[in-house]
Amino acid sequence: MSNGKSCLTWRAAARRGAALALAAATSILTARTGQAQLVQQAVGGVVISVEGQIDNAEPWAQQKLREVLREAMNPAPGPINQPAKLRMISLRRLQETIAALLPLPQGQQLPDEIRYLGGLQRVQYIFLDGEHHDIILAGPADGWVVDNLGDVVGRTNGQPVLQLDDLLVAFRYADAARKGGINCSINPRDEGVKQLQEFLKGQKTIGDPKQTLTNIEEALGPQKITLGGVPDSSRFAWVMVAADFRMKRLAMNFEPAPIKGLPSYLEMMPPGAKVQNMMPRWWLAANYQALAKAADGTAWEIRGQGVKCMTEEDYITSTGTAKASGKSSPLAQKWADMMTARYDELSQHDTVFRQLRNCMDLAIVGALVEKEHLADRADCRLDLIMDAKRLPLYVHQIPREVASKASFIKKGRNYVISVSGGVQLQPWSIVQDVKTDDAPSAARGKALEASADAKTWWWNGGA
Repeated sequence: MSNGKSCLTWRAAARRGAALALAAATSILTARTGQAQLVQQAVGGVVISVEGQIDNAEPWAQQKLREVLREAMNPAPGPINQPAKLRMISLRRLQETIAALLPLPQGQQLPDEIRYLGGLQRVQYIFLDGEHHDIILAGPADGWVVDNLGDVVGRTNGQPVLQLDDLLVAFRYADAARKGGINCSINPRDEGVKQLQEFLKGQKTIGDPKQTLTNIEEALGPQKITLGGVPDSSRFAWVMVAADFRMKRLAMNFEPAPIKGLPSYLEMMPPGAKVQNMMPRWWLAANYQALAKAADGTAWEIRGQGVKCMTEEDYITSTGTAKASGKSSPLAQKWADMMTARYDELSQHDTVFRQLRNCMDLAIVGALVEKEHLADRADCRLDLIMDAKRLPLYVHQIPREVASKASFIKKGRNYVISVSGGVQLQPWSIVQDVKTDDAPSAARGKALEASADAKTWWWNGGA
């Protein structure tokens, strides 16, 4: 029989979980009058709690979220519900279709097939169709369902689909990305690092490990979330934060990787390893091959889409502030290399990492359209895609800070305390690396041939 204290603790946890589930469910159904702005608090099983803290969703919150989403989702109609090696999306026709639906009645959203970009799961090609004043995006696609984490994924392969909101961000903020890149980081505050240094100076022994961890977390305090290059209330930003948060949990042994061959950084530390005043930092960056371009500049192919993990060590100065050292430790580099090597496999099991790569794809498309003046060349006005008033972004509540969490695995007499991370994307540097190739032109010809029979803004074929 449980005692009163444990029963009370369980009830408090249950109330908090129920409140979180209710908040998540309510947020899915929330829409601002005349704007259909969805407030959604979950990506890849990472949620913002009712207290404003970022964390993994509790099982009951995940269940409520997917129930609400599945109930609200309409089955994908006809052929769009089937997998396709190559599905084309006409930006001109997509705009026309959306424009015919606006303004949306209060409380309504755009149809699922528009919000999920026809089930497109990767942008492989960008085609110009001057004859029809169009820009066409093409890539593999699938029908869509809601998975157990509440993410919209392919019906047959379980991988996330691209989303209209992320495309809007990529196009509208392409110039901002050119000027400063797109980035996200979660870092300890200087005052927290100082407080931690003072606390550690007075520690002769670890004593009670759980209490010591609590004291470390309190001393370090909340860590700051910094975003740049995209709106901090956008889904694009939320995906970066969620991916960074999940990477940090994998590195610091808060949860095991869902695949073999990716131990945590803490597990890799040899007995007797000394951390001293260094803190490892990892971040995720785009890892793409050179773009392929048709000789006449009417077709482009994005090749070798991937993500790499980068690392550097922060050192603690005499004043207690964290500064980048410009160097990486062999062990931290080894973990970064393992994360890079396993990234694609990891993203098959943890969809937040594939969603990050999807956002990177779209950022590259936005930069390419801007850099090459593709809209002007095709005489394809992207006025609705670029119009934040007529077609507003869904608003996401993204916290500005996250509570510090301390974890350790004892290796001899030493302990690792904390780690910071981030996401960095420079799409303009990727679109500068281009090689002429005949393959994109051949793919374009097949795609345009298939478009002759298309009755809507998307079509299959051309593979």
